[in-house]
Amino acid sequence: YSALTAFGLVPTGLAGVDISELLDEAEAVMDELAQDSPDNPALVLAAAMSGNEGRDKIVLADIDSGIHGFADWAEQLIAESTGKLGKGVLPVALEGISAPEISTEASDVVVAILAGDDEVSLDTAGKPLVTVSGTLGAQLLVWELATAVAGRVIGINPFDQPDVESAKEAARGLLDAQPEDEPAAITDAGIEVRGSEGLLDGVDTVSRAVDTLISKLEADGYLAVMAYVDAERDADLHRIRAMLAERTGRPVTFGWGPRFLHSTGQYHKGGPAQGVFLQITCDEHTDVDIPDRPFTFGTLITAQAAGDAKVLADHGRPVLRLHLTSPENGVAVLEGVLR
Repeated sequence: YSALTAFGLVPTGLAGVDISELLDEAEAVMDELAQDSPDNPALVLAAAMSGNEGRDKIVLADIDSGIHGFADWAEQLIAESTGKLGKGVLPVALEGISAPEISTEASDVVVAILAGDDEVSLDTAGKPLVTVSGTLGAQLLVWELATAVAGRVIGINPFDQPDVESAKEAARGLLDAQPEDEPAAITDAGIEVRGSEGLLDGVDTVSRAVDTLISKLEADGYLAVMAYVDAERDADLHRIRAMLAERTGRPVTFGWGPRFLHSTGQYHKGGPAQGVFLQITCDEHTDVDIPDRPFTFGTLITAQAAGDAKVLADHGRPVLRLHLTSPENGVAVLEGVLR
């Protein structure tokens, strides 16, 4: 909720954005958003998020909105605000309208389109469709208000994040204790495989490990891919999101670690117990010391991944960790395994 506060505006201005224009865009819709009316766009969006019984997942796709990356921002806003007390709305940022989640039949999904035009014609296989258009400043305000109202409808406080801190505490504990890494259950094709208790019994390949994780998906479940790798070097890894969505017929989220811990990470632990979790980590040839700390950035990221996996397992969530021993070709090998 800080996008239009000093916290969000100062770095925006330093990046060269005209923040006066941004604020003017938000101000232009304030009167409309203050109306207790069925035509209020924020209330319409809130109803789409939380007013469809049994539909607790919203997939976000862009059609020429002109606002690059907005779905990722909305994903953080919705997940971190609503995923708590075993309730919540799962947001899934898609690559586009060709993503499997758009055309797959699902009784628990709503489709939201970020559009450059109010008129959108799209086959959603019977799923409810809501279209949101407007300038960046207006969109920020509309989605913030809609998410707050949706939280009220769901019955949670949209302004706290009780489960974000739990992963941080687990990571700090691992950094202090510096335990030996858990031995891999198996190593296959240069990928070390680890999993939550009992998940890998009788498993002897990476492919079978992934099959086992997917088998834990319930009819109302989702798969979360959590990638603690270099997002620039390994950008192609994001392709496995759609690949897994096609394979499972269920919504699949993708988050670059540790950034996602402050977005879908809250929902993973505080939201409904519907998720299965695929964590991807990687050896790095180079590392960087953290000034005045007895550990490196690599050690910190490893601890964050291990801490999050521990908290998820403590919540009874199935977690599969695939550790790529080769940063050069590990992603290509993994893609081949998952096809």
